[in-house]
Amino acid sequence: MLKGLKINPLKWIGALFMPIQKNSAFFVFMFALGMICTQLELMPVYLVGKGAEPYQFSEPELFLDIYAVCVVLTLIPRKVRYWVRALLYILLYTTAIVDMYCYVRFESTLTPTMLMLANETTGQEASEFLRGYITWDVVTSKVGWVLLLALVHIAWTVIRRMTRHLSNRLILPKMTPIVIEGYNAIVGVIVAWALCSCVTLVWPNKEAMHRMFTHTTVGQMEHELTRKDKAEFYVPIYRLVFSMYANHLADNQLVQLEAASEKVQIDSCSYRVPNIVLIIGESYNKHHSQLYGYNMPTTPKQKALAQEGTLVPFTDVVAPWNLTSFVFKNILSLQAIGEKEEWCDKPLFPEVFRKAGYHVTFITNQFQSKANEAVYDFSGGFFLNNPDLSKKLFDTRNTRLYPYDEGVLQEYDRLKKEDKEHNLIILHLMGSHLMYKSRYPQNATHKYLKEDMYNRPELTKKQRMILADYDNSVRYNDSIVWAVTQRFADKDAIVIYMPDHAEEIFDGEPYMYGRMHGANIDYRLARNEMEIPFWIWGSPKYRENHPYGWTAIQEARNRPMMTDVLPHLLMYFGGIASPLYHEQYNIVSPAYDTKRPRILKGVTDYNQLKKQ
Repeated sequence: MLKGLKINPLKWIGALFMPIQKNSAFFVFMFALGMICTQLELMPVYLVGKGAEPYQFSEPELFLDIYAVCVVLTLIPRKVRYWVRALLYILLYTTAIVDMYCYVRFESTLTPTMLMLANETTGQEASEFLRGYITWDVVTSKVGWVLLLALVHIAWTVIRRMTRHLSNRLILPKMTPIVIEGYNAIVGVIVAWALCSCVTLVWPNKEAMHRMFTHTTVGQMEHELTRKDKAEFYVPIYRLVFSMYANHLADNQLVQLEAASEKVQIDSCSYRVPNIVLIIGESYNKHHSQLYGYNMPTTPKQKALAQEGTLVPFTDVVAPWNLTSFVFKNILSLQAIGEKEEWCDKPLFPEVFRKAGYHVTFITNQFQSKANEAVYDFSGGFFLNNPDLSKKLFDTRNTRLYPYDEGVLQEYDRLKKEDKEHNLIILHLMGSHLMYKSRYPQNATHKYLKEDMYNRPELTKKQRMILADYDNSVRYNDSIVWAVTQRFADKDAIVIYMPDHAEEIFDGEPYMYGRMHGANIDYRLARNEMEIPFWIWGSPKYRENHPYGWTAIQEARNRPMMTDVLPHLLMYFGGIASPLYHEQYNIVSPAYDTKRPRILKGVTDYNQLKKQ
């Protein structure tokens, strides 16, 4: 019967082997690439060698995924297929290299956060990053295995082309059609068995992936990740696609912010403090501040202000994240972490102040609304630089960036003519952003600390040089924030200083600098990257006109705080009465909630870390 229908069973079964046969190099090398990534990138990193294992179904799922791609390639005409494969090679190798580098350098594979960091990076920062991080050590790390595979692949392709020309000149014995069909049939049976086995094993993960990509908000995706049967994005390309989708959903938060702005309600405003200045620093490790007991002279001016009694340093303050963009969202929004809403479901405090009658100035040395390299996706700048929202938030903004933060002072001096009777002034500094050597002028005055001044034998000379550059950037920052206070010395004003987050700077093994963006948060990471300096300076007129307020500030200095509740402190200083204000979030109020959990990165209570 089969013969009458002219159906050859051997050909049908052998056809299952055809996708691999026609794309053999692609199959072998991409399988090897996937195995390198799944076997070397064990998460979390700190568990490597202590029971951490690769995704248990990485081999069968990798086989199934690559086979599916080979099927698609087989359906493409041969001439076009060559170029499609070439594009896939570039995409997959590049993604794997970036993913492995992130794993080696930051102890985290590609995530939405990593993609956000790339989106935030300007040309200058990218150049500094390459000079600071891309070294020979990277090539000799696990990244080198991906690079080695790519080189082997290139060499194999060249040799294969050369031998193909040679073989065409030789007369080689050919197998009969029946032998070929038999061989293909045997391999086809093996492929069929492998495909059935793989589908059975990996189908739950494929369902989880599909479920993930059907969510319509970032919050839903985050909730999905809490499930035990959450999707395993086990290879770099899946992590990239997931990150891109998360970034896309984040864009939708602009719409939510527009809706939240309609919720601003002001009952009254007493303008308790006519001039409120908020300085937001960058990457400032509290434990490298002389003001907080550091043994190097990094903050002589702040220390002098504290000694004279005009500056009150708070001792127990943390940032909710170690990323500028996330911190900005949380400190600008009236939503406090732990509430049901997302940050974009509540109004942003600059708009509240504007509607209350304050003139709001925003001078930033990082986010720039008209900069050619401004990025609006999933970063601290995407909402601040939105033209319509920016007009609702700020009366005055700067229009250029400066190499050093003294440029922020120059911008304020230029724009202060626009100040009114009541002013909220937000100054956003570059601070101690990597690379540290680029954060302060390279002259004798500011290159105060040298590498040979550090008694740190456990560090290399290069590490001590980096450490000195970091501390010099902190010392330069000290001169900037002091200069800000002096500009308000004759006004009824307060100045609040806080950095967005802290930074690793050789304060414990493993000795490193920068930030770690892995999911694991232990006390070491919290201490180095989230414990931050926070202080309030009061002008002579403020202390004279508001003795009770100044006393309240002094009495609050040891209370625990996380900076997501900053807007409520600011609204208190502004005397703004609104349903949006919650006294339990105002650290200088007797009703302040000192027992409130301080959740870092949305997962870990800092209070519990300290106890441990």
